[in-house]
Amino acid sequence: MENATEEFMFVLNGLNETATNKHIYFGFVLTAYIFTVFINSTLIITIFLEKVLHEPMYFFVCNLCINAILGANSFYPRFLFDLSSKVNHISYYGCLIQICVIFYYIFCEYTSLAVMAYDRFVAVCMPLEYHSVMTPQRVLYLLLFTWLFSLTETIIGGLLTGRLPMCGRHIAKIYCSNYPMLKLSCVDTTVNNIYAYVLMLIHVSEAILVIISYVCIIRTSLRSKSGWAKFMQTCLPHMITLINFNVALLFDLFDARYGSNQKSQAIRNFLAVEFLIVPPLLNPLIYGITLTKIRRRIIKICKHSIIAVG
Repeated sequence: MENATEEFMFVLNGLNETATNKHIYFGFVLTAYIFTVFINSTLIITIFLEKVLHEPMYFFVCNLCINAILGANSFYPRFLFDLSSKVNHISYYGCLIQICVIFYYIFCEYTSLAVMAYDRFVAVCMPLEYHSVMTPQRVLYLLLFTWLFSLTETIIGGLLTGRLPMCGRHIAKIYCSNYPMLKLSCVDTTVNNIYAYVLMLIHVSEAILVIISYVCIIRTSLRSKSGWAKFMQTCLPHMITLINFNVALLFDLFDARYGSNQKSQAIRNFLAVEFLIVPPLLNPLIYGITLTKIRRRIIKICKHSIIAVG
């Protein structure tokens, strides 16, 4: 049994097959990281600077972009460091911190999408009451709930994982993940598994509420052409984002628990990181392209910047 001290180091074995091509992967990964941070930051700055975008929907989009940057930073910097290193070691506490940050990103993403579904439900199904329901104070409360609830889930999960003594060092992934770490534990992990099922129940319940809200939204939207146009403009991006994140995360969960070791390590790596790479990269593009107000404001800012430079 190994003690959980700072000297205890995990070995990330997921990069074994890329040992000869690390410089190529480093270039692609660095480009993806910079672009992800740039496009999310662009949306955040645009929403912050333009008063016409100071509406509940855009504040929630801004929150989603902030969480996307957090998700990107939970993976990219450490992975870039590993690509530039000869050995892929990470300390026990470094591994635990990465797990907690990824936990928070996942929980906050789910809760943010559920809150955004509620906002769209009120906007489409209760348009006359929207501004009386989604007041600035209510929006602030919803954002605080998203952050604090996700933080609570993360702290509990981190404490449950951190109490486990380790009997192994090798993690067959390119980043630290909770389930592979549990498999290295020397003791029974029943409590951790129960908590995982509790979390699953919580977020499945959120998903059910989202589905119910969208059933109501679609039924209301079909009653008129203007209603359907509003749905396509403001609700469709949220649906794409929701499906995108769920599919990406399910790839990792099913591969981690039920995946076959016969697949190449490259495919397993892709399935493991898709939810950390694809949603943070695509979400701001989806919202930036489909939401007219955001698109126009970004174009306006870019034109002003070009004129100023010229």
